Amino acid sequence: MFKILREDIQTVFAKDPAARSTLEVLLCYPGLHALWLHRLAHFLWQHKLRLLSRSLSHLGRFFTGIEIHPGATIGRRFFIDHGAGVVIGETSEIGDDVLIYEGVVLGGTTTEKKKRHPTLGNNVVLGAGAIALGAITIGDGARVGSGSVVIKSVPPGVTVVGVPGRSAEDRHRPILELDHDKLPDPIAEAIRLVLKEQDKLEERLEKLEKHFGVRASADELEKQRKRMEQELEEKEE
Repeated sequence: MFKILREDIQTVFAKDPAARSTLEVLLCYPGLHALWLHRLAHFLWQHKLRLLSRSLSHLGRFFTGIEIHPGATIGRRFFIDHGAGVVIGETSEIGDDVLIYEGVVLGGTTTEKKKRHPTLGNNVVLGAGAIALGAITIGDGARVGSGSVVIKSVPPGVTVVGVPGRSAEDRHRPILELDHDKLPDPIAEAIRLVLKEQDKLEERLEKLEKHFGVRASADELEKQRKRMEQELEEKEE
């Protein structure tokens, strides 16, 4: 028991550079408090003391702002950074070395009494405000960007962003664990592909106009297009 508690404290130091001392971690980390209260509530839940376990869980929500159903299963070295607004549903299953940020929701999509919440593999990271819904699986090492909504299972090692969540692998460089502000944007990538295809069509049209001696009028949308391309470049920077 003491070994697990010590491991939980070490996990805070490993995943939050703001942690300065053990006393600070013990007093000022609601994510740690919520996890410890959940471990006790989960123990009571497994021993059929359901009302007592739910009451303890509710108490933890009141003091930490983090709601973890006592029926949820959580692995080792789990860390909730900041934690406000986190909700973890009854049939959620969380692996080892998982990191989640404030506002994350592991929610259900049915009222039937069955597996209805997500399963997270090992080394998964969920950014601030990310939502995962239903009995889906987010594979080992997957990353979910801030504000994303995931409604389908995610393969191991894949980065997902957007609403609904889409795979967004960056071909140019690896994504750092905490580098949420630089996650690739699949919508912007799609726009770039459309613009590239338009360039080819305009080039062919220009050749045809020259061949038949047709004088083309000025394109009124050209300014808007240039402004859009500039915004996409600024976003990447």
